[in-house]
Amino acid sequence: MKLLSLKLRSPPLFWRTFLLIVSLAVASLVAWVPSVRVFEREPRAHQLAEQVVSIINATRIALVYSDPERRRDLLADLVENESLRVVPLEPTDQIEPISDSALLRLVEQEVQQRLGASTRLASKVNGISGFWVSFSIDEDAYWVFIDRDLMHRDIGRGWIAWAVLATTLSLLVAIAIARLVNRPLAELSRAAGDFGAGRIPPTLPDAGPVEIRTVNQSFNRMVSDLEKLNRDRAILLAGVSHDLRTPLTRLRLELEMNDLPEQSRAAMIGDLEQMDLVVSQFLDYALPIPQRGAEEVDLSVLVKDAITRNRLGPPADGLSGAEADAPLAQAIGLVENVQSGIIVPGYRTELARTLDNLLANARRYGRGADGRLELEIGLHRDGPDAVLVVADHGPGIRPEEIARLIRPFERGDPSRSGALGAGLGLAIVERVVRMHGAELKFHANVPTGLRIEIRLPARPAVSARADAGRRA
Repeated sequence: MKLLSLKLRSPPLFWRTFLLIVSLAVASLVAWVPSVRVFEREPRAHQLAEQVVSIINATRIALVYSDPERRRDLLADLVENESLRVVPLEPTDQIEPISDSALLRLVEQEVQQRLGASTRLASKVNGISGFWVSFSIDEDAYWVFIDRDLMHRDIGRGWIAWAVLATTLSLLVAIAIARLVNRPLAELSRAAGDFGAGRIPPTLPDAGPVEIRTVNQSFNRMVSDLEKLNRDRAILLAGVSHDLRTPLTRLRLELEMNDLPEQSRAAMIGDLEQMDLVVSQFLDYALPIPQRGAEEVDLSVLVKDAITRNRLGPPADGLSGAEADAPLAQAIGLVENVQSGIIVPGYRTELARTLDNLLANARRYGRGADGRLELEIGLHRDGPDAVLVVADHGPGIRPEEIARLIRPFERGDPSRSGALGAGLGLAIVERVVRMHGAELKFHANVPTGLRIEIRLPARPAVSARADAGRRA
């Protein structure tokens, strides 16, 4: 169950490719930033050292060559305009060394190389934080206090804008690459979905990488071969069915005209009708492709017409021929609950054929032990879907038999129902349901029997009423 849940939540291939590209880009960026910082460290340290040396030399020259009477004013001016402060260096000063940073260590080494090994750098002197550098004039030593803001690089907002732009462009390029890589697979997936639903997909392009071309060529060849096989099968079954119906009709006519006992005539006509039903199912199954285009179908009207056509409405028993005299031809109990105005997009002929097969299957296999047919036919709207229900109170179907019975030429147990057929009814139903993108479910009815439910996409109720109003 956990494995199934993981499969259901697995992201599409497009998002997998997109996330892979983005992950690689992020990993490259994460690896690139430290590398840039390492390569940038030495030039940055050289720049800061040059700035510190220039400040110290300028301050020393200003103090050495200035008028002693105006030296105090000069120091005040440095503090006010240049954020510099010069104070005497005392042996009792409490000094805190600069932080153990690779950048500042390089700055310290270069400053000492330029100004002398006796030059000292500190991050705090006598409790005042800043960037402190020592220098001497003759026998006197001084501290120069440099504001930390002068030592910090101003990144500016331009770099942020460039970073945002580069990230946006990277995401757009990742989306484009993911779409380009996954487009052939998406086309193949759509074509396979159409083919699985019974529709002939468009020919896949013979372009792209050699692997994609090979797959597309194989798929196109498979579709062409299967389409040809379906056409040949349709022609064969249609020809056989047509050739069989002609003698069947002639035999039926001769039976009606011959002076035979009524019981024998009814039994033989029943056999002929059974054979004619098998031939009709062969013809239906021989047409896998809809002969008319999709349209808006009033499923409510279609269900009511199918009930009338299959003689399930009043009179209770409208059977004729051999079925009318058979013991199983008892009264039919019908519960009809068909909501009106339900419109579905689909193929009218195929949907009518599906209803006929469902009702014929219920009449054949859905009778109870007393031979009576209790049938429930319902159609209602459930959210965006139309739900068609056909339920009987016969012996039902075991759950393990469902997959077998929807395969062609598979039949239920004749000993339980006394009915025979070609075994194509449910196969035709399953194929039409798949063709409409619908869902077919089998449930056990209460207390006994089978409940078949078909859920089809439906037009919205408001839109359906508007169409009905325009037609009126």
